[in-house]
Amino acid sequence: MKATTTALPLMALLAMSIASANLQAQPDKAREHALLLEQEKAVTNIYKVHFPNQKIARKAAISFHEQLLESHYEDGYLVMQLEPEEMKKLEVFGFTFSPATEFMQKRNEVLDQLQQRAQLAAAGDATIAAKPGITGIPGYSCYETVEETFAAAEAMAAEHPDLAEWIDVGDSWEKSQGLGGYDIKVLKLTNKATGGDKPKLFANSAIHAREYTTAPLNLAFARWLIDGYGKNADATWILDHHEVHLMLHTNPDGRKKAESGLSWRKNTNQNYCGATSNTRGADLNRNFTFGWNSTNGEGSSGDECNLTYRGPSAGSEPEIQAIENYVRSIWPDRRGPNRGDAAPADTSGIHLDIHSYSRLVLWPWGDTTEPAPNATALQTLGRKFAFFNGYSPEQSVGLYPTDGTSDGVSYGELGVAAYTFELGTQFFQSCSTYEKTIKPDNLPALIYAAKVVRTPYLTPAGPDVTTVAVSAEGPVAAGETVTLTAQVTDSRFNNSNGTEPTQNIAAAEYYIDKAPWEDGAMPVAMAAQDGSFDAKTETVDASIDTTGMTEGKHLVYVRSRDADGNWGAVSAVFLEVGAGGGPVEYCAAGSSNADSEWIANVSVGGLSNSSGASRYSDFTSQTAALQRGTNALRLTPQFSGRAYGEYWKVWIDLNQDGDFSDQGEQVFSSARASSTVVTGNLVVPANATKGKTRMRVAMRYNNAPAACGTFNYGEVEDYSVTIQ
Repeated sequence: MKATTTALPLMALLAMSIASANLQAQPDKAREHALLLEQEKAVTNIYKVHFPNQKIARKAAISFHEQLLESHYEDGYLVMQLEPEEMKKLEVFGFTFSPATEFMQKRNEVLDQLQQRAQLAAAGDATIAAKPGITGIPGYSCYETVEETFAAAEAMAAEHPDLAEWIDVGDSWEKSQGLGGYDIKVLKLTNKATGGDKPKLFANSAIHAREYTTAPLNLAFARWLIDGYGKNADATWILDHHEVHLMLHTNPDGRKKAESGLSWRKNTNQNYCGATSNTRGADLNRNFTFGWNSTNGEGSSGDECNLTYRGPSAGSEPEIQAIENYVRSIWPDRRGPNRGDAAPADTSGIHLDIHSYSRLVLWPWGDTTEPAPNATALQTLGRKFAFFNGYSPEQSVGLYPTDGTSDGVSYGELGVAAYTFELGTQFFQSCSTYEKTIKPDNLPALIYAAKVVRTPYLTPAGPDVTTVAVSAEGPVAAGETVTLTAQVTDSRFNNSNGTEPTQNIAAAEYYIDKAPWEDGAMPVAMAAQDGSFDAKTETVDASIDTTGMTEGKHLVYVRSRDADGNWGAVSAVFLEVGAGGGPVEYCAAGSSNADSEWIANVSVGGLSNSSGASRYSDFTSQTAALQRGTNALRLTPQFSGRAYGEYWKVWIDLNQDGDFSDQGEQVFSSARASSTVVTGNLVVPANATKGKTRMRVAMRYNNAPAACGTFNYGEVEDYSVTIQ
C-alpha cells in the first residue's frame, strides 16, 4: 500500500487542542506539532463508506481496521481513509462511497484552531499556557496516562502484597535504545497464600497506542478484583483459585504519542519510515512469530510507513519479545506441531487482547477462513463473552486475512483459548460513552473469563448461575438453618451470528468452603423451586444447616448442569456464621391450665399444623414461608366442653435478636374475644430481616396474652418462619 499521512479522528483533534497548550515551553516540539497539523489538513481521501449490511460491515472493520475513523452502523456507513486500491477491494463486496463532507468540515474547523495555537506556541507565545490541574489524558480525564496507570498498579502491589505483584518483563523500544521509554510490566493478581498450579488468565491492552479505552478497562478489572477481595464472594474465590495477569500497556512508547492526541498505532521504532515520521514504527499486532507474514503480504504490509507494517522479521520488536516470553512462561504447550492439531478439551488458560474499536469479539484464525481446530469451543465462549457486551461474535478473518497477530503465540503455538475484544465505536472514545457503556458492558465479560479459565473449552457450554443469595443478611448463629437460593440458565449466548445450542437445566448443587475441583469437596443437591428441572432457566434452592460451622465467613459455591451433562461456571456467596453458636434462647411463655381450651390449628405461609391440648408446644421444626407485607392467617381454637371467648396474638422476631419486644414485632392481634375460628392478615414490615426466625402464637381466655410469662387458661405455640 502507498504510504500516507494518517487522518486523526475528530475527538483526537479536540484532545490536541488541550495538549498543544503544553507546547509553549517546548518550541521544537511545537514546530513539529504544527508540521503534523499541516500534513493532516492535506489529507482528503476520507469517505463515507456505505455497506450492504452490518455483517459485512463488521468484517470490513476487521480487515480495514487501521483505515477506520468512525463507525455508524445504525446509519449504514463507516468513515474511512482509503487509497484507490483499498476502495476497489471494498467495491467487490458491494460497498459504495460518498464524500465525508461533514466529517471534513468539522475536522478542518478544529485544525484551523489548532494551527493557530501551534504557530503561537512555536513562536514562544506566553499566552498559550498549560491548564493547571489536568489529570488523565488531556481532554479525557477518565483515562489514566501511562504514568498514572503504572502508579496505580504499583500502589496495588505495595498495599496488597499478598494479592498483587508488579513484574518487569521487558523493555519498550525507546528504553532498549537508551531514549527514555518504559519497562513492559505485568500486574499479577492472586492470593499468594493459596498455592498450587493455578489456571491463568492473561489480558493485554493498548498494543495499538491510540485505542484509549483498553488500558483503563484492564485497570478497572484489576481494581474490581483487589477491592472486592474478602467483600465480593466471586472476586474472592477467583483470586484464591486462579491467577490474573494484566499487561496494562503493551506499547507504552506509542501510547505517550497518542496521549497528545496523535492517531498513533505502532511502536516508535525510528529505524522504520524515518526517525521523525509520524508513521514510523512497526505494527506490534502484525509482528508475532506464529503466522508472521503467513499470507504473503495480504494480511500485513512490508512497507515501513504503512500502519500494518509487520517489521523486518518475526518477533523483531522488543515489546513482542517481552509478551511472547512471558506468555510462554505461564502456559505449557498443549497443542501439537501441526496447524490442524486441536488443544485437549481440558486445556486451561485464556488470553484476551483488548482493542478498540468495532464492537466485536474475535477468535482464531485470522489468516484463513478455515476454522481453528478448537473452533466449536472457541465459538461457544466467544458467544458467551458477546452476551455480556452485546458485540458481534466472529472468527477474526474478516473480508481479508490478518497475520502475525497476538493469538498466534497463545492459541497457535500453545493451544490456549485466545480472543480479541474490539471495544466501542471510536479510538478516542468519549468518557461518557466509556463510563456508561464500555466499562459496564465489558467488565462482566472479563469477570466471566476469570471464572471459566480453568476449563474454557468445556465450562462455557454449561449453564450460568445468574444470582445466588442466602436468606440471612447478617451473621447467623451456628445451628440455624439458612435458605440458599439461585437462578441458573443455559441461555446466555449472543446469537447474532449463528445460534448456540441450549438445553434444559438438569441439576444444581452447592459446596461449602471447597470449590468443586478441590479434593474433599462435598456436593449437596439443590432442588428446582417449581418441583422439576424442565426448563432452560430455573430457580433452585436448598437448606443449609449451619450446625458445627465455625465462626466467620464461609464461601458457598453454586453451579448447575444442563441436560447434555455440561457443568457451567461457579458463582459464590458469603455465608457468615456469628459467635456464640447454638439456637437463640427466647423467653418462656405458656398457660397454667389447658384442660378446657387450647390451640387446635395454625395456618399461615404454607404451614398448617393441627395439635392437641398443651400449655406450651414447641413446633419450631415446622417452618412457614412469609413474604414482606400481608400473609393470610387462620387460627382455630378447640374446647373440651363449652366454648369460651379467646384473645389471640402473634409475634415474630423480625430483627432476629432473640426477643419479641421490638417495635412492630407484634404482627397480629384479635380485636375481641372469639370462640370460633379467627382469620386475618399477618403483616411483615418491609424492613424485616430476611431469613429464618421465631414466631410465637398465643391464645388466652378472656384477656389479651403477653409474649412472655404464664397466664391462667389457653396455650402458647412457637414456630419457625422464613422471611423472604
